[in-house]
Amino acid sequence: MNRREFLNRGGFAAVLLAGPPCLIPARALGADGGVPANDRIGVGVIGTGLMGSGHVSRMAGDPGVELLAVCDVDRSRREAALNRVRTRIASTAGGDGSPRECVMYNDYRDVLNRRDIDAVIIATPDHWHTLQAIDAAKAGKDVYCEKPVSITIEQGRQLADTVRREGRVFQTGTQYRSIPTIREVVGFVRKGGIGRVKAVFTILDPLAGFLRGERFRPYAEYIKADAYAKVYAPATFSLPAEPVPDGLDWELWVGPAPWHDYNRLYHINPSPGVVPWSFCEEFGAAALTWHLSHSTDVIQYAIGYERSGPVEILHPSSGVYPTMTCKYANGTLLHFVDHWGQVKELYHAVPADARLAGLFGGIFVGEAGWITSMSTGGPIEGGPTDIWDRIKLTTREVNIGQNNHHANWLECIRSRQTPSSDEEIGHRSASIGHLAFIADRLGRSLKWDPVKEEFVGDDEANRFRSRAMRSPWRM
Repeated sequence: MNRREFLNRGGFAAVLLAGPPCLIPARALGADGGVPANDRIGVGVIGTGLMGSGHVSRMAGDPGVELLAVCDVDRSRREAALNRVRTRIASTAGGDGSPRECVMYNDYRDVLNRRDIDAVIIATPDHWHTLQAIDAAKAGKDVYCEKPVSITIEQGRQLADTVRREGRVFQTGTQYRSIPTIREVVGFVRKGGIGRVKAVFTILDPLAGFLRGERFRPYAEYIKADAYAKVYAPATFSLPAEPVPDGLDWELWVGPAPWHDYNRLYHINPSPGVVPWSFCEEFGAAALTWHLSHSTDVIQYAIGYERSGPVEILHPSSGVYPTMTCKYANGTLLHFVDHWGQVKELYHAVPADARLAGLFGGIFVGEAGWITSMSTGGPIEGGPTDIWDRIKLTTREVNIGQNNHHANWLECIRSRQTPSSDEEIGHRSASIGHLAFIADRLGRSLKWDPVKEEFVGDDEANRFRSRAMRSPWRM
């Protein structure tokens, strides 16, 4: 039983009755309209980089949360996170300026050992997501884990099974599904608003676009960016060893991944971007890390396969379709494209004058029309013109800041209900990218059994479903 469960079952009252009289500030009991101290959820944030810092601010400013720990293997980042907590809490502390106690840690296991922490947010590099989430679930913590939740299919299955077995509340960080406008679009498609969905389109970026960035130019002799013009899977590079920055625990940063000497392309302060290490297959998952997990989450939710997957991955070398394509049991096709222009140029799926922009979603084409679900690219688009009378959107604008993803997770921690993007959904949305990468590596089409989660009659492909962890790490 953890701290919050103990308090909710009346144990705290028994302790008070047994002890001497004491005075409790009215604010701690919620007299000012706040959440009583004993009702707050104790949270720790593991990984305090660019994404993690956002989680730190969100948790530190939530009156229903007690942010008790920040953890990072980079000393400068964890110190910055602790200062952020103190500043944020002081600004919302009711005027007395006194922050609730928060402690910083280098090793995430020290966070999990704290019995007063009910839940953790995991915002570390991809290769850590599964192991840390499983360790957290086994330690009795509820989990919010950044996407993708795994870097192999079997990792994702182990994660989902463990979370379910341990009875934990798990939320995948695919927050775009929690934007009101996107939820309306998804509901419209699910209910047959555009008729039977024949095809969906979303962007799968080749690796070259990332590797051609300015920060890679000094390493051009080690990374031949142009060679990855049509490669979608992350790759392995032999980058030169560089001195490890002071205060960075590189051994723990690498953790369960195959060993790589430190190089600033993996980790540097200030960070050159949200996920600078994602190009490396030992640490990340390329487009799946960048935005594809968000897209596949929204897409599979809309077409009703959020807890399943496709039955076939059709490689363009087969000549069936010009781009990588997933086929579902009901015949719906998910076409990956390099850019939105290919939806018009290669597939002629929408009118030539259609405005297509943004990421984190896709374009749904059905028997009775088409509609977009992208964010960051302007308003929702669709056709024919009567589609707006049918869908009756509250607004066509997509306001990312309106998502209630964290709030949904915290609410479910209290109610023990299933959050909007649980462990199975997170696993299945990540699996789509893994399937595409495996087909890309092998250069051929594959048949997939979404129930058994194995490639049909294909030993070579099945070997890519898993990978070993570096000793002594294991799940």
